[in-house]
Amino acid sequence: MGSPVPIPVTRPDGLRSRLTIPALAFGGILMAVMQTVVVPLLPDLPRLTHSSASAVSWMVTASLLSGAVLTPVLGRAGDMYGKRRVLLLSFAMLSVGSVICALTSDIGILIAARALQGAASAVVPLSISILRDELPAEKRGSAVALMSSTVGIGAALGLPAAAVVIQYFNWHVMFWVTGVLGALGVVLIRWAVPESPLREPGRFDVTGAVGLAVGLVCLLLAVSQGGQWGWGSGRIVGLFATAVVVLALWWWQQGRAERPLVDLRLVTSPRVGLAHVAALLTGFAFYANSLVTAQLVQAPKETGYGLGLSLVETGLCLLPGGVIMLFLSPVSARISAARGARVTLALGTAVIACGYAVRIADSHSLVMIMVGAAVVATGTTFAYSALPSLILGAVPAGQTASANGVNVLMRTIGQAVSSAAVAAVLVHHTTPVGGLPVPTLHGYLVAFSVAGVVALAASAVALTIPREGRTGEGVRGVRSLREGVKEGA
Repeated sequence: MGSPVPIPVTRPDGLRSRLTIPALAFGGILMAVMQTVVVPLLPDLPRLTHSSASAVSWMVTASLLSGAVLTPVLGRAGDMYGKRRVLLLSFAMLSVGSVICALTSDIGILIAARALQGAASAVVPLSISILRDELPAEKRGSAVALMSSTVGIGAALGLPAAAVVIQYFNWHVMFWVTGVLGALGVVLIRWAVPESPLREPGRFDVTGAVGLAVGLVCLLLAVSQGGQWGWGSGRIVGLFATAVVVLALWWWQQGRAERPLVDLRLVTSPRVGLAHVAALLTGFAFYANSLVTAQLVQAPKETGYGLGLSLVETGLCLLPGGVIMLFLSPVSARISAARGARVTLALGTAVIACGYAVRIADSHSLVMIMVGAAVVATGTTFAYSALPSLILGAVPAGQTASANGVNVLMRTIGQAVSSAAVAAVLVHHTTPVGGLPVPTLHGYLVAFSVAGVVALAASAVALTIPREGRTGEGVRGVRSLREGVKEGA
């Protein structure tokens, strides 16, 4: 990997500079909203698109797969060719995908458009990298914490908003709204966000990008479709075997490439590697909360535990978690500044486990369900804001977007595994209600227990991450490059 080089840029001033952080945060929230809004539609999409339920499930799977593949690839492209430039590309792809979804009811085209929208998954790591390049050290922690928390904020906002649109408007309206918001994001970023002055020179590793894409698609496709196709089926076994072979060859190729897509020396270093493991476990633990809570409160009252809530009411139950993440992100930044990001990560994942303990103790009362979900959201705020800080403090300035892209990828893999695990648990714990199999309360409690144990494992991993060393020299290096660019401009 080459050393980062300064690039002359024009920096926004006045109001534009003050809107840089809000503009990037808006992008992160919109990305999470995009991932969430299709969920309330899934039960009705087979009828609306004249297709099968299995085909409709690809509306979620397509964006998951493309996001997992494109996040590290676009992160690396941002380090090399300009983070704002690639960020604008991500938003443009989101907007185009939204408009296509708004114009069609053909399931094949809808799936392709959702894959296009998956490019927005790169928004958060690119934005965090821009914040590192642009902000002084004393402001960087709170801004990065807010940016990382936008994932939960957007998810909490997206579900009730989508439910309202579906209940009172044509379902295509939802995609017109996200398309317009995506176009607004492009305008805001062009106006208020400067291009990063740091670039990582070299040629883009096309072979590495293709190898990573094939390996990840096979892996995540097997994880996400194993429940439907059968875990022992030839297709699933073949996908897992292909993923192992391709990713092993990719690892070998990356170790010998002059300009690799992913610097394996960083990935295998204790501070970065353990942070990636913690990200995977945290993604698993966090995602189970949203999956299980939504199903539990919507379960029919005949089950003896279900509350029979509507989609809108379910969304409102999850909304407090998003509000908590918004207001607690500065607190998380202060803890990281005082105690270190590894302590914040360990604390956050331990709090997630406590939230699941609340859910196990009482999942009958709506108040206690909301309290437990809020505790999980609190822990997620601390954990998700600490992860990028750990990465930023451990990688060179010219590789921040790609390194954070890999970290987000690990979270995505954790969420995919969480979805498969929760589905497997609930399928094995069902009871007939009205002639249909419905998960039992015991099944939900088992899912909470699994997620809580994984959260504790993430906390233990966080405590094994080496303490942050002296980063002053790196900070001074970035500042000197920034000052050199200003003088040159």
